[in-house]
Amino acid sequence: MTDLRLLHLTYAGSGKAPAQVVFDEAMTVIYGASDTGKSFIVESIEYMLGGATLPRIPEAEGYSQILLGLRMPDGSPLTLVRRPHSTAVAAHFADLRDLVTRTADRELTAVHTARSTRSLSMFLLDELGLGNITIRKNEAGGTRALTLPDLAHLAVITETRMVDPLSPVLRSAAASTKTAAMSVMKLLLTGEDDPVINTGPSAGQRRVNKGQITLLDQIVLDLTAKLTTQENDTQLRQRLARIQATIDTQSQSLRIISERHLSAVTTRMQASQDLAALESRLSEVTDLLTRFRLLEQQYQSDLERLAMVSEAGGLLGFFRVGTCVFCGAAPEHQHPGHSAEETTQLHDAVEAETAKTTALLADLLPTITNLSHQLDHLVRRRQALLQQGSELDSQISSAESQLAPLRAHMDDLLTVRSAVERELELHSRINELQERRSKLDGQGAVASTRPAEHIPTRTLNDFDSVLRATLAAWKVPAVDYAEYDQYTADVRAGSRPREGRGKGVRSVLHSAFTTALARYCIDQGRPHPGFIVLDSPVVTYREPVGDDVDITGNVVEHFYRHMVTFPGQAIIIENGDPPIDILTAATSYRFTGSQDGRPGFFPTTRAPECID
Repeated sequence: MTDLRLLHLTYAGSGKAPAQVVFDEAMTVIYGASDTGKSFIVESIEYMLGGATLPRIPEAEGYSQILLGLRMPDGSPLTLVRRPHSTAVAAHFADLRDLVTRTADRELTAVHTARSTRSLSMFLLDELGLGNITIRKNEAGGTRALTLPDLAHLAVITETRMVDPLSPVLRSAAASTKTAAMSVMKLLLTGEDDPVINTGPSAGQRRVNKGQITLLDQIVLDLTAKLTTQENDTQLRQRLARIQATIDTQSQSLRIISERHLSAVTTRMQASQDLAALESRLSEVTDLLTRFRLLEQQYQSDLERLAMVSEAGGLLGFFRVGTCVFCGAAPEHQHPGHSAEETTQLHDAVEAETAKTTALLADLLPTITNLSHQLDHLVRRRQALLQQGSELDSQISSAESQLAPLRAHMDDLLTVRSAVERELELHSRINELQERRSKLDGQGAVASTRPAEHIPTRTLNDFDSVLRATLAAWKVPAVDYAEYDQYTADVRAGSRPREGRGKGVRSVLHSAFTTALARYCIDQGRPHPGFIVLDSPVVTYREPVGDDVDITGNVVEHFYRHMVTFPGQAIIIENGDPPIDILTAATSYRFTGSQDGRPGFFPTTRAPECID
């Protein structure tokens, strides 16, 4: 295997659910509603492969890392991590698919610098065996190193470029970029790069370079003066790794003690609440017990008085003569046996009252006993809670005494880490400026002899055959005798240049050109990334005047069936639904734009829907 494979694209952020699509080894189709992030996936892939800009969209807010998983030519995994709107790229020799906190295996930059070991472009080109390739950059024969964006431009096609009248080969309409673009095309079709021509710069170029070099030297001196240590880049990175390891260990200790402190505080609060409730109940039981014991004493006193009344009444009734002590009747009004009868009635009344009071006392005594037991239990429970509270207060105090120095030490470590990172950033800027200065020394070369520019006719015919076979397989009408015109760097079909066709045909021709180029390079063993990414390759469009062709559903169906046989990796972005059988032959994502299924690339509350 001599090419790359895209494994996944992931957006990650602290506290954010990852936004992710996993790519199939052969074909991945992402389709569905508009404004769901489909085109943003293509733009993100382009950005991760060395692109300079990335559109800002609201859904991406809060995501601090973009991860692009790759399978290298030797089969090993590689994850590129880049922040939005940053040139720094962290390379990890592992398949990572979530927020990355580990130290990078390689620190790279997305800005291409020739021969730089820190350049993402040179790093990946070396892996593809293209690290020493040079291409022409001007008509005079001057050369420059091949860059990763040179290849990505011909493999990753955004929706805007798909319908753009500009040639699929050219990176811009500027005349200064045309030579380099045509040289890249020649490299892919022939496998031959352009030789470096050793000539000195012209007098004008030397003057310009001298001024730029002087300015760069001054900036380097200013940045060097801001360095606070004598450590070099490697030593600083080693120190940063040691600091980060200490921070990780310290963070673990802080977390454990903080959790212990939080647990003790939570338990202490609960114990305080339990104690307050117990104190209230204890006060209530004590008050009731006091009242009931007073009532018990009252009942006992009543019983004693009733006994005394019963005894005194019997004596008075039997031994006293004269006025009745019970009803006050005079002797002449008393009937025989009057005293005995009155005494008996008194005795009965006293007995009834005694029985009643005794029954009340009998009911009261178990209640007093139960309350006494409750009081004993509450007193013991109160003592246990007081003891627990004292122990928890001790634990909280101990945890707080441990947290204070740990937090102070952590603050010191973070301060030192920030200082080392600033030093590394200064070193990085100095290195970039020095590399730019070195590059200026070789710019402006004027070739003494012109190298060969043209692509051999036989090679061009072979590629044109693949292009025509692709369009024929898709059954696109009115594009007979399609060919690549190496002099205009454009595609012609149906005796008309691509730029003169409507959007629908321009899109189909761009897709066919990109697909045919990749297929040709893979089959012939020519340089190519090994994958293609097509955004809206078969847009359904009809010119209102009728001078163009209608890209019908028939073309769409044949397009998908032909892409199943693509020898590399294909990632297709479309609005319309692919044929049903294609969904079973490829990994497919359907973005609904609603809560049914997967709404879009960025997650809401539902898990992503993937159809394998």
